Amino acid sequence: MTSIQSSSKKRKNKGLGDNNKRKKKHQDLSDVRKLGEQLLSSRAHINNLPLLLNFLDLKSSYPREFLLESLLSLQSFFTPLLPQLPSSSAKPTEDPESIYQTWVRSKFDDFVQCLIQLALSPSLDEEALREVVMDTLMECVKVGNAGTFHSSIYHKFIHSLVYSTEEYDTLLNLLVTKYFKYIDVRYFTYISLEKITRTLDVKDCQDTDPESANTKLESPARASGQLLVCNIHHVISKIPPLEQLGENSEYEMWNGSGVFSKEGKTKSKKTKGTEEKQGEVKKSSNDVASSANISKKMKLKFSKAWMSFLRLPLPIDVYKEVLVALHQTVIPYLSNPILLCDFLTRSYDIGGVISVMALSSLFVLMTEHGLEYPNLYVKLYALLEPSIFIAKHRAKFFQLLDSCLKSPLLPAYLAASFAKKLSRLALTVPPSGGLVIIALIHNLLRRHPSINCLVHQEDDGETETVKSGIDHFNNEETDLLKTNAMRSSLWEIDTLRHHYCPPVSRFVLSLENDLTVRSKTTEVAIKDFSSGSYATIFKEEIRRRVKQVPLAFNKTTPTSLFSETDFAGWIFQSSDC
Repeated sequence: MTSIQSSSKKRKNKGLGDNNKRKKKHQDLSDVRKLGEQLLSSRAHINNLPLLLNFLDLKSSYPREFLLESLLSLQSFFTPLLPQLPSSSAKPTEDPESIYQTWVRSKFDDFVQCLIQLALSPSLDEEALREVVMDTLMECVKVGNAGTFHSSIYHKFIHSLVYSTEEYDTLLNLLVTKYFKYIDVRYFTYISLEKITRTLDVKDCQDTDPESANTKLESPARASGQLLVCNIHHVISKIPPLEQLGENSEYEMWNGSGVFSKEGKTKSKKTKGTEEKQGEVKKSSNDVASSANISKKMKLKFSKAWMSFLRLPLPIDVYKEVLVALHQTVIPYLSNPILLCDFLTRSYDIGGVISVMALSSLFVLMTEHGLEYPNLYVKLYALLEPSIFIAKHRAKFFQLLDSCLKSPLLPAYLAASFAKKLSRLALTVPPSGGLVIIALIHNLLRRHPSINCLVHQEDDGETETVKSGIDHFNNEETDLLKTNAMRSSLWEIDTLRHHYCPPVSRFVLSLENDLTVRSKTTEVAIKDFSSGSYATIFKEEIRRRVKQVPLAFNKTTPTSLFSETDFAGWIFQSSDC
């Protein structure tokens, strides 16, 4: 009996499954359209709402036309009702109308969740359909909060975007090109990213030690933390910076009322600062705050988002990308750039390529924002290694090095230490590095006449270095005051006169001029040599027009490879003899 009952249940369940498949097969687009029309026509067909939501499930086998039709019907249904619906956390009363609206609100929340899942789903391969989903979601964000910007829905979307493990470049590019032009969308994006980074719990995923690369895959939690940090950086770096507008210009907004309106400003408790009474306002509405006030708010949220992100343990690849663009895309738009001093000094102290990349932003803070960093020259001196002449960012580094040594207030021992350190490196670096070193030393000797004693002058007699045969300069000393550079000479530069590369031997002759006479000499532009290589030197030599070409030839046919006078006492004979 038991086997008969179980077999009958199986046949019954199979029959139900076949009926469901048969229903899906016989449903067509007109049925879905009819469900939407009935829902929009009367409350009597409110039960069509869950049916239409089912078509948004990508796991089902419904055609994409069903999804699009149900999407348009649901958007048309929810849009006029949103200002009347209660909040998601509101509890219904005993009133039937309250119960109805609370239920509709719950279905709207399900609709929003479906839109977010559709937008991020990799199985949604039709880009046009993804754009429709994104437009519908942003329309819900636009009017979902009683006609104002619904920050909660938008935060859910950004949160899902950051935590997504799938590729979302297409969706992010759509967001950048279509919606990041609106100032309020950017504003709430910064708020969402700041909330996410503040509550993010990731382990130390900063990989500054090469040995840690071997153990990177051993900890799944760490890999997850790296992915989240990379996603946050991917989003925050795509947000365009705040543009400076003229007096009669105005910012474009997705929702004209809300956080940037005067009414919204009085209600906000988080925003500090006073409103300018005489400021320009948006032409389309007298209730919109002035552009100066909007810019002030945007800078505050921009700063909070970036500072929260930079406190995270950054993976090494993200670390480098941040440092490369920090001085151009972040520092000019911060409300207080000095807040970056801890991050930059910590990065500068790491050493190696990280220090080179942090130097640009640190130099901007020192020259434009009054940052005092006493260890700048000590760390800069430590970066002068042979590897720096083949580094990827060497061009920018040499230009910054030249700028840091430009001040005439530098003490003589410091300028002499840098000149001597560079001249010692000239013995081992490639020819392109030799050209940069000659240019840097040329500028140092011209700016600081007190170190011209380092130049070897044969007419004045032999120096102490030549007499003793010992160079008093200590190349391994890290304290610039104890290097004894002032007791040495630039004998290394003198050896470059006989360098095998002609451009180097020709360029070193510029140091023979009296550089103390500033009216007759000019500084060398470091940028002309900082990015040089073997290829650039070869191209310059090919373009160079030579007036006299040295020729080596014999008027008579030689009988041997070497003449007898070259090797006195030696006899060269052929093997036949």
